[in-house]
Amino acid sequence: MQTVADIFRTDRDDHRVALRFGETCCTFAELGVASARRANYLLAHRRPGPFHVAVLLDNVPEFVYWIGACALAGATLVALNPTRRGGDLARDVAHTACQLLVTEASHRREIDPGPGLTGRILDTDDPQLHAMLEPHGAQAPEVDVSARDTCFLIFTSGTSGAPKAVIYSHGRVLRNSLMLIERQALSSADVVYVPMPLFHSSGLLMGLLPPLIARGSVLLRRRFSASGFLPDVRRHGVTRFCYVGKPLAYILATPEQPDDARNPLRSAFGSEAADVDIETFSRRFGCQVFDNYGSSEGCITIVRSPDAPRGSIGTAFSDGIRVMNPDTGEECPRAVFDTRRRLVNGNEAIGELVNIDGARLFEGYWNNTDARSERIRGDAYWSGDLGYRDEQGFFYFAGRSSEWLRVDGENLAATQIEQVLVRHPAISVAAAYAVPDPLVGDQLMVALELAPGAPLEPGELRRFLESQDDLGSKWLPRFVRISAHLPTTATNKVLKRQLRREGWRCDDPVWWRRERQDPFRPLGAGDIAALEADFAARGRSQVLEEGY
Repeated sequence: MQTVADIFRTDRDDHRVALRFGETCCTFAELGVASARRANYLLAHRRPGPFHVAVLLDNVPEFVYWIGACALAGATLVALNPTRRGGDLARDVAHTACQLLVTEASHRREIDPGPGLTGRILDTDDPQLHAMLEPHGAQAPEVDVSARDTCFLIFTSGTSGAPKAVIYSHGRVLRNSLMLIERQALSSADVVYVPMPLFHSSGLLMGLLPPLIARGSVLLRRRFSASGFLPDVRRHGVTRFCYVGKPLAYILATPEQPDDARNPLRSAFGSEAADVDIETFSRRFGCQVFDNYGSSEGCITIVRSPDAPRGSIGTAFSDGIRVMNPDTGEECPRAVFDTRRRLVNGNEAIGELVNIDGARLFEGYWNNTDARSERIRGDAYWSGDLGYRDEQGFFYFAGRSSEWLRVDGENLAATQIEQVLVRHPAISVAAAYAVPDPLVGDQLMVALELAPGAPLEPGELRRFLESQDDLGSKWLPRFVRISAHLPTTATNKVLKRQLRREGWRCDDPVWWRRERQDPFRPLGAGDIAALEADFAARGRSQVLEEGY
């Protein structure tokens, strides 16, 4: 197998199930024909310029058909995020120079295509679609596609600034997929559950393509549903589950039943799950959870091993991965912990995760030299993610560079604070982030989403946090926001940019401590007025008005 196109060159007599969606199935033979017809359609309607095809669909079989079509035709599939709207979505399409857009009725109204796509939007819900495709052959076209050709443009989450379109070559996609097949021992006997959106690298590169290569079966779900997880697993005989972000936490927030472990699931694999969620999910559903770290750009991979200490994301896949001081360009000292496993030298140990040889692995961003220069310095790739490493070589994730907190002169790792918070049985999801201090620097604010029906009182929260041996001296939050639903991206990552911007000026209940020794109590209108008057008296009102 040399390119992604080879995945979709299937045997006409292969009647094994490739895709499951609801109660419908698509065999590998049918997948090959559907992809070939669409590939021939693309070639017949190609225009001069970059052969870029935008796809704006939920997790439906049509999305997979167009992935195959682009691969077979030698086109680049541009995966659009349906949570973006209007001008933002039009910007993504124009930025990537798309000459055709494939969508469905539920997303059609979100599109402001501009003149470049007039008459070039294909609606998969159009009853005439079959008639449009039928004249185009069911045989895969003879197109020369190489491993170096660009297969996908996948946008970063855009949590800070406009999203960047990451370039994925056919060769890189296959290398990543084959690596996962080997680690998970995927085979034709597996059914892999893919409720994560296919416009994201995790759903596409980890969830969809590896089982298709292994000639296993993929179960698609239009959108992730925590309550639908276990029924789907049981109904369809799911053996593997791919996730990113907070899905484990949301699934665990559903009522536990004594027979939850009675299911065919063997493993879940993904990234960014909390330690307590990994442990609880493994126990409750009787499977293994493999949570690793990987940059979207493909330059840093850190793999968790069974002997990894609590809180660690594992060891690096290559010797060139370091924790570097972004100001000096030098490697940070190794982390030092006290007897309760609290990081005591965070100011020196926390730095940016860097692959000093990563430039050769970086395939770039589409038409964005400024973004490339932020990541590539000489031969090194700088991830924009924070971390630290202990004397044994284990890495710890500390959050995004945009999540850097500096409280009372000390650097804090948002992820570690969140890991402590979610140990509380009432807390389903936690987000730690900076809000401005009236004097200088930051104060720590956390937003909590509670498990359904779970009570949490201010005093009880403080007692719980102070009982945690590894709670750092500056980790007790100044503000606590209690939210029914935290804002998230389509990949279940909490939108901290929105939380920081809102601060304590939000509709949710907020508890606070005016002084360090004070107990938590509700933040009222008088408190807000006094707090903001303090900012004004110190000449810092602008940090509130400009956003944080």
